[in-house]
Amino acid sequence: MPKGFFYLISAQFASGLADNAFLILGIAFLSEQGYAGWWAPLLKFSFTLSYVFLAPLMGPLADAYAKAKLMACMNALKVVGVAFIFTSFHPMLAFAIVGMAASAYAPAKYGLVTETVPAEHLVKANGWLEVTVVMSVILGTACGGLLVASKNFEHMALLNQGFIQHLNLPIQTQYAGPLLSLIVIYIAAAMLNFGIPHVDIKYVQQSMKPIALFKNFLQSNRILWKDAVGKLSLAVTTLFWGVGAVVQFAVLLWAKEALDMPLEQASLLQAVVAFGVIFGAGMAGHMVALHQAYRVLPLGLWLGISLPALVFSTSLWIAIPLMLLTGFAGGMLMVPMNALLQNRGYKLLTAGRSIAVQGFNENASVMIMLGVYSGLLALEFPLKWVMTLMGIFMTLGILYLMRMASHKTDSTCSAI
Repeated sequence: MPKGFFYLISAQFASGLADNAFLILGIAFLSEQGYAGWWAPLLKFSFTLSYVFLAPLMGPLADAYAKAKLMACMNALKVVGVAFIFTSFHPMLAFAIVGMAASAYAPAKYGLVTETVPAEHLVKANGWLEVTVVMSVILGTACGGLLVASKNFEHMALLNQGFIQHLNLPIQTQYAGPLLSLIVIYIAAAMLNFGIPHVDIKYVQQSMKPIALFKNFLQSNRILWKDAVGKLSLAVTTLFWGVGAVVQFAVLLWAKEALDMPLEQASLLQAVVAFGVIFGAGMAGHMVALHQAYRVLPLGLWLGISLPALVFSTSLWIAIPLMLLTGFAGGMLMVPMNALLQNRGYKLLTAGRSIAVQGFNENASVMIMLGVYSGLLALEFPLKWVMTLMGIFMTLGILYLMRMASHKTDSTCSAI
């Protein structure tokens, strides 16, 4: 791996860990403040807003500035976002600000990978990056659960009360101390960003006028969707992330309903899925070559089957192996597809523009799926049937994409 690559993934780990811990703390904060349960998925919804609506700006922004410095600035903006949780504004605003920072962070992060790593090492680099991302999910959700539980510690209760009284904050919460710890992690991530060497790659600068940005983004989106390789890989990642976002919240609700587990314990179950993703990502990074990426598509069928199987189970001993296998299949599927999409997007567009298009499509899927999920819960649909519908949707989608791949294998492989 090139010099500075491990600073990159270390910074990604720290920033991602804080993002995932913030989500768990945000859910606990909503419950503490008396919000209905269907508000929880909307925190993630607000987080992804910028990925969709600011996507035309974020690609050119990542290409216009030194990516490492841009990532450091975005970690500073995340600090501002966490601070907004202490105001009288709705918590969704805090998550929207952190999401805005993350939406600029993503094309800069993945753009650095495509700029610095040779094509023959992209799957391996994505394996490293995916493992780091998933480790941040595992430890971030665990950290969030521990921070939620820390409200019962005497010293944390004193810190909370002293902080709120000293700054005369307009809210009363038990989670001031835990939220302050996230600010420290974001600052550490920003410092790691400065360890990444400058990459001297120049792109033709696009106009930053809103209309021109929008037209250029539509053109970039059209180019990637019309390309045989780009269309298939983008469709897989878009489908996966939309369903995966729902699973993240469904696991928490299932643990509460089926096992009567509190949030701080249920959040650890997300880590079980993430452990499976690590194994799958690691194996994909070592076993799947870029031109063989389509061979992993059938693993998506297992994802479609496992979703309803998980929520219909009532035993933790059945659910844990299901979660591990689901995570493994997800890791094996996503690492080659991400590498394929990044390589093709870099050739057709630029590093920043291609990742911005990818982020737009994947997070639009996340928003739609979370909106549907939250709406069905608000209408009091049983979780079992909601996840059955998600499983059917995932299965049909993968079958269609496998059929598409079988018709285009020869032409698409020659384009890689």
